Amino acid sequence: MLTVKTVHTYYDGIHALKGVSIHVSEGEIVTLVGANGAGKTTLVHTICGFLKPAKGSIKFNEHQIHLMPPEKIVSLGIALVPEGRQMFSTLSVEVNLEMGAFLYRHDREYIQQMKEKLFDRFPVLRKRKQQLAGTLSGGEQQMLAIARALMSRPRLLILDEPSMGLAPLIVAEIFKILQGLRNEGTTILLIEQNARAALKIADRGYVLETGKVVLEGTGEYLLGHTEVQRAYLGRGTPHIWEA
Repeated sequence: MLTVKTVHTYYDGIHALKGVSIHVSEGEIVTLVGANGAGKTTLVHTICGFLKPAKGSIKFNEHQIHLMPPEKIVSLGIALVPEGRQMFSTLSVEVNLEMGAFLYRHDREYIQQMKEKLFDRFPVLRKRKQQLAGTLSGGEQQMLAIARALMSRPRLLILDEPSMGLAPLIVAEIFKILQGLRNEGTTILLIEQNARAALKIADRGYVLETGKVVLEGTGEYLLGHTEVQRAYLGRGTPHIWEA
């Protein structure tokens, strides 16, 4: 479904991605793990069109998307749940959901149907639908961010650090939601610092260090890999690969 091929991206003059190649097949959860500054968010922003690669290509299904504007990429079926959730904090939960359906803004029947479907999936959002998004708890905001992205009916859902700032029980709930979405046919690219939680639900994963993919494999393989354990699972001394 998604193929990122030898992508080089510069951000604020820094060579942030150095020949990154990954792929995501339909129906998978693929996880990208790495420390702060590894290039994870730069890769997300390059896929979504906020940054343009200096070299390389990105293909989504039959479309070459690396030079497309973000709105065109969204219309092809890619939705982003951004780092930090980025709510419209002074607008209600319900209006935030409607903002996610911008592509369908002239189809009120569709928007209403999707809102009801998502309120069924996230009952707490139904209870809070008239509440300002900025007054929600962190976990509720993350659920709203996911639901807002789903309003565009994406084929590929990208999540950038969805566990950030959340308590362990809430993280477990969010990851259970992601598994449910995958089981219903949504393909997911998950960018996470919480390597243990992410790799447990991933079909496959990539480890990114200083702008390069240094390791890839199944979620189970990476969980058991010595260097992943040292660097991300708190077992031994953290290590930076040389690639």
